[in-house]
Amino acid sequence: MAFSLFRMTALAALLASAGAAQAATDITFWHSMEGPLGERVNSIAKAFNASQSDYVVHAVYKGAYGESMNAGIAAFRAGNAPDILQVFEVGTATMMYAKGAVKPVQELSEKVGDPINPKDFLGAVASYYSSPEGKLVSMPFNSSTPVLYYNKDAFKKAGLNPDAPPKTWPEVADAAKKLRAAGMECGYSSAWPSWILLENFAAWHNVPYASKDNGFGGLDARLLLDSPLFKKHMTFLAGMAKAGEFTYGGRGDAGNALFTSGKCGMYTGSSGMRASIIKNGQFAFGTSTLPYYPDVKGAPQNSIIGGASLWVFSGKSDATYKGVVKFFKYLSNPEQAAAWHQGTGYVPVTKAGYELTKKSGFYDKNPGTEVAVRQLNADTTANSRGIRLGYLPQIRDIEDATMEQIFAGKMDPEAGLKKMTTEGNALLERFEKSVK
Repeated sequence: MAFSLFRMTALAALLASAGAAQAATDITFWHSMEGPLGERVNSIAKAFNASQSDYVVHAVYKGAYGESMNAGIAAFRAGNAPDILQVFEVGTATMMYAKGAVKPVQELSEKVGDPINPKDFLGAVASYYSSPEGKLVSMPFNSSTPVLYYNKDAFKKAGLNPDAPPKTWPEVADAAKKLRAAGMECGYSSAWPSWILLENFAAWHNVPYASKDNGFGGLDARLLLDSPLFKKHMTFLAGMAKAGEFTYGGRGDAGNALFTSGKCGMYTGSSGMRASIIKNGQFAFGTSTLPYYPDVKGAPQNSIIGGASLWVFSGKSDATYKGVVKFFKYLSNPEQAAAWHQGTGYVPVTKAGYELTKKSGFYDKNPGTEVAVRQLNADTTANSRGIRLGYLPQIRDIEDATMEQIFAGKMDPEAGLKKMTTEGNALLERFEKSVK
């Protein structure tokens, strides 16, 4: 009898647990994190699932950023969109203006009674993913920003102070000249030319990249690249290239190997590149802020972000939305934000994650890792909150192709900037018509 009673009790418990499992709401999360980053995303989802029993997040890798974004949009049109989609920052405008396709994150969180406060995030991060009214439209997740890396061993060899990296563009040119004279193959180079040398350059100097507050103020925004400061910068870099002090490394992060191999003494690249330098670089290196022109009033201001955010599709159940918000709150708790930052090289998107990391002594033990956060942790201006333009990936292609011509000495900087502006604005006009 006792054995039978035990079996009945065990069966009842089993059925109860099965019922609870069946009652859990499934949440599908499509992302573009591969390799170690993908493993970390899977671990986060697993930990969230273990922390409660109401929701189960299924993290699914859907290819590179462009591929996953296209897959998400196609799935929405087919009526089977994921609940959450990771989208790179240049896709922000496209997602925002996809009428009826997405649920703005802050509005959604307030509706389910678990508000996500944009003030909890670093200023430049929240601004990039907010509406003109200052409300979050997507959930900040993996954010990076460009910084200046420099080879300390090469600096010593060239007679430069390894503890005093250049802060201004004239100082970069002077250091590059000395590095080349000391036998370095490359003085200075950069990754992501459009993102760093144009978009971040504008924000760092507090000048407009485009009209209408860089697109935040309306669909009729247009590029403002044919202005005096951009002309000064392109002329300056073209001069460095001609003198052999600046080496064009290619589009995207194709030039990273120039620095990690030890060929280049200085390099502006993503803050997320740090782990690669540690793994592949056989030299001591330092990290510093982006260079600026000292005669520009308001510089330096703040840099802007790269990376991606999380978007929520419309047409889902109330239970799903509650689970999505709960998952987002989990991602942004101080411990999780700090762990993501310290383990990946991305910045801690929340202020609390930053403070926890600082309190732990991480920045003292890992010099240079705080530079990116400091660049972003500022009150943004209309010129520095980010870029909100349609067809931005295509605009970047135009800019990169044109800069290649300028740096090769095949195109005058002023003519090149006019070309970028004219062709880029033609795309913006097309985008404006397509969403009206």
